[in-house]
Amino acid sequence: MRGDRVDCSALLCKIPPRSGISQLFDGALLLVDAAEGPLPQTRFVLSKALAQGLKVILVINKVDRPDARVDHVVNAAFDLFMDLGADNEQADFSIVYACARQGWCTENFEESKKLLEAKGAGGSLKPLFEVMLRDVPPPKANVDGTFQVLISNIAYSDYVGRLAIGRIVRGKVKKNQRLLRMGENNKNEAFNLSALYTFEGLKQTEVTELGAGDIGVFAGNENFNIGDTIVINPEPGQVPQALPRIKVDPPTISMVFSVNTSPLSGQEGEPIQSRKLKERLERETRGNVALRFEATPSSEQFRVLGRGELQLAILIEQMRREGYEFMIGKPEVVVKEIDGQKQEPHERAILDLPQGYVGAVTDLFQNRKGQLLEYKTEHEGRVRLEFVMPTRGMIGLRSKYLTETRGEGLFNTQFEDYRPWRGTMAHRQNGALVSDRQGDAIEYALLGLEDRGVLFIKPGVPVYEGMIIGENNRDNDLNVNACREKKLTNIRAASAEFLVTLRGIRQMSLEQCLEWIDEDEWVEVTPKSVRIRKKILAGNLRSVKRNEES
Repeated sequence: MRGDRVDCSALLCKIPPRSGISQLFDGALLLVDAAEGPLPQTRFVLSKALAQGLKVILVINKVDRPDARVDHVVNAAFDLFMDLGADNEQADFSIVYACARQGWCTENFEESKKLLEAKGAGGSLKPLFEVMLRDVPPPKANVDGTFQVLISNIAYSDYVGRLAIGRIVRGKVKKNQRLLRMGENNKNEAFNLSALYTFEGLKQTEVTELGAGDIGVFAGNENFNIGDTIVINPEPGQVPQALPRIKVDPPTISMVFSVNTSPLSGQEGEPIQSRKLKERLERETRGNVALRFEATPSSEQFRVLGRGELQLAILIEQMRREGYEFMIGKPEVVVKEIDGQKQEPHERAILDLPQGYVGAVTDLFQNRKGQLLEYKTEHEGRVRLEFVMPTRGMIGLRSKYLTETRGEGLFNTQFEDYRPWRGTMAHRQNGALVSDRQGDAIEYALLGLEDRGVLFIKPGVPVYEGMIIGENNRDNDLNVNACREKKLTNIRAASAEFLVTLRGIRQMSLEQCLEWIDEDEWVEVTPKSVRIRKKILAGNLRSVKRNEES
């Protein structure tokens, strides 16, 4: 796991504190920048590792940076260990000083200075491996017991189907052996082990037998889930033993994906049918445990649930680059009813930003019902803030936060819990400028619409009836003509040659579009364009629907 960026710590994030599954991990490396020190996400990944009782080795990287402040970083890391409740053994962590770019590390800080002067000559990464062998205990494995493995990750293969990945706790297993998958709520299922793999470096290799302590990849069942236990199929009368489950954080955001029905469908990408869209979304959820797929009453629309707006935006961008055309609805939080009370998910946001932006950022978060928990002064005029706020308020907040901090702020969030519904939250106060006809946007027409609101499109962009081309200054939707051309006459005017240009156009990114749209609107995504449109394109039909609702 890394303190400056989360990568292989993803599995740690899925494990609840003290879940009793120490067989998955024996230790952890905490990689921290020698200049930046522990960042907001460092607290998150380290808390997960300490909660498992793991022995953590601190690796301070980039000690060759001119602004490196190693002593301060070591003290900050120790304070972080204490804040997170590390026990005496965990607080007595080993420290390795490294320069990954030059390919060396050492336990001795004075020796690191000599290696810096020699530009890494004679250094290697061997000291890090020696520390790992010394501090990290060997895996606890029972070779002679009955086969047992806990599924810690899943994957998918086009050849053998769903794959389960985990380290064997005890016993041995052979290919084609009859096994039992012990699922959640005592849902057990017997199957034949059709394929067995292990890892050699980064390569997945097929084998015929594995034993305790090996990391295996198992195929033969399409219902594998993280937390399931795989054991030998027992004889009648025998009761198999399941390992404590891993619980993945629940989805908090949902979006509806739909087939593209706009008049411009098929002009910029591949117009997909509902069957192909469903297959693509199901394929994504097979390999991504944080996503969940659900059908809707409409055969052309499907709901995807995920851990956040950013995760779903990444999926949208991936599909867009694959050439798909589709539409997305407004992001919605996953609401639950607990003990007869409506509750919504809450997130903990950890911010690291320059002190001069604290006032604006605090107002931004509090306007979205954020509660300030911690204010801590850091180094070089930076501060660290912690907020707890509804997940609804997090939608579109990242881009606004980066704007307020001029790109200098760091932002990390994690799921907190479900809490009572916090009431209505201000979303969009303004209506939309909606095109009333199909054609190409004309600069002359857009010049006449500038006083009506903020435009989203440039001249020459294809538009159609029902497509949103801007934000209205008022709170109502306004149908406008963006294709109107200037009337040509044979009379010359003195001001005819003056150059008149558009004052400003708001370029809407995918994330901004997802935040901006309302319940009656879609975001149309193609390989070349991102458009916003009304769900009902015809203006007269929209008027009828408004009258029916009122």
